[in-house]
Amino acid sequence: MASLKTPTLKTPSFALSYKPRLPSAFSAAFPNTARFSRSYPQRRRFLIVTASSSSFSNKPTVLVAEKLGEAGLTLLQEFANVDCSYNLSPEELCTKISLCDALIVRSGTKVNREVFESSGGRLKVVGRAGVGIDNVDLSAATEHGCLVVNAPTANTVAAAEHGIALLAAMARNVAQADASVKAGKWQRNKYVGVSLVGKTLAVLGFGKVGSEVARRAKGLGMHVIAHDPYAPADRARAIGVELVSFDEAIATADFISLHMPLTPATNKMLNDETFAKMKKGVRIVNVARGGVIDEEALVRALDAGIVAQAALDVFSEEPPKQDSKLVQHERVTVTPHLGASTMEAQEGVAIEIAEAVVGALKGELAATAVNAPMVPAEVLTELKPYVELAEKLGRLAVQLVAGGSGVKTVKVSYASSRAPDDLDTRLLRAMITKGIIEPISDVFVNLVNADYTAKQRGLRITEERILLDGSPESPLESIQVQIANVESKFASAMSESGEIKVEGRVKDGIPHLTKVGSFEVDVSLEGSIILCRQVDQPGMIGTVGSILGEENVNVSFMSVGRVAPRKHAVMAIGVDDQPSKETLKRIGEVPAIEEFVFLKL
Repeated sequence: MASLKTPTLKTPSFALSYKPRLPSAFSAAFPNTARFSRSYPQRRRFLIVTASSSSFSNKPTVLVAEKLGEAGLTLLQEFANVDCSYNLSPEELCTKISLCDALIVRSGTKVNREVFESSGGRLKVVGRAGVGIDNVDLSAATEHGCLVVNAPTANTVAAAEHGIALLAAMARNVAQADASVKAGKWQRNKYVGVSLVGKTLAVLGFGKVGSEVARRAKGLGMHVIAHDPYAPADRARAIGVELVSFDEAIATADFISLHMPLTPATNKMLNDETFAKMKKGVRIVNVARGGVIDEEALVRALDAGIVAQAALDVFSEEPPKQDSKLVQHERVTVTPHLGASTMEAQEGVAIEIAEAVVGALKGELAATAVNAPMVPAEVLTELKPYVELAEKLGRLAVQLVAGGSGVKTVKVSYASSRAPDDLDTRLLRAMITKGIIEPISDVFVNLVNADYTAKQRGLRITEERILLDGSPESPLESIQVQIANVESKFASAMSESGEIKVEGRVKDGIPHLTKVGSFEVDVSLEGSIILCRQVDQPGMIGTVGSILGEENVNVSFMSVGRVAPRKHAVMAIGVDDQPSKETLKRIGEVPAIEEFVFLKL
């Protein structure tokens, strides 16, 4: 039976906007853009505006709303007029923004829809000096033709060093002992610590920061394991790290260090249920995002002795309340979100974001762009259902991968009656990449950064065109996504050649799933899907339908594909609501059902 703990994924989103093309002197061309579809001739795509004044000689204006390092300011001043105005109220920001072409912020300034509306169309770039973009309304930015860029790499080492600093300080009770001595006490016996040598550290999230923490922990003599479904196994092996499943990681670790983004899949990932599975006396470090830990559950685990100590740099609410039980807990070490706070990291972030903003204002495509570029509305109209199909197939395929398997090789096959040069698949490939990567990542994948993002994660995506006979009026007949060299939590999704395989097509403008592994199905890709492999016998549809009906779960579509009568079949059920764990358990207990999996779109 498949695991019932499939993560909740983010609601798929796809927002592109089209603005009338401005005079070429003020626009930036999207290079190397072939035709998106048969009906539209090759042409230049315009992404951003590099000036908003009627005079071409005028420099653009960049508003820096939070403190930025001098090196970054110097880069900006060489290209633009720079207005450093800190601690602006929301009203003051909205007043100033209509005079600015770019805005640079950190985490303290909210760039909401009102800001974009107040800009009157002049604001073309928002730069976030750091990684997270929770304070920027991406949908509003895209609707107003504004590019959003961030600085994701400059603070990697600083965050890793802070994680190791907290790890060591927690193990040796440094903060508590310091406070005790300053209070006039000398309690050597009370603050006996634990050694790091020979202990097992589980790194949850093996990206840039996680891998740097692992390197440093190895140097301290720790045994390091990691969990990250997208981490290439060869990269982990190169630094002596073993990739394991999530359950194995938390069950065997003496120390746990968190380095995953905050997404719907990771929200409160450490909770009462997961704490109960941990080794008694585990110690936890979090320099990632506060929301990945259920803070009330952590207090309970500390009081129960399941968690011996915790060291936290981030919190679900920042700053936390003064009377927070977690912050005041004697066995918790806390710092005020200092992960990126080194002089070197601050300068590095300043340079990285300044280069990204200047490049965007010049019309260059930024690899750190986090929202979608503009494309002509008529192209989007034709491709929209296929774009939705592509993303949903990516999301379905990656959810079928068993925990601990690293996704490295993806093959996409497009069946179409159009000639290869009449169909540009970059947008479709980008959305498949989006569907595969976004559910457990804080990266926002789009046409600008899709290939770069995949490469950074060691994900190789190849494409195949299958030319069909027939009318080329429709862009595509079908899209097939295969993930190779992985295990599947739903064995029936494996093709005869050993890859996870899903296929879909657009019917009456609606994306449909039409194949899972070797089984033909037909279910609309709306809401969520339950896949069941069963013995092909009468009454199965009614049995499963009754269980869902009794739990008030509405079934939108149901389809059964089989290899032969009375043999094996796969039933695909579309549901509007997420069934409870008890409901899914009842489905799994039906004798004729051999395996099942719940997939959320």
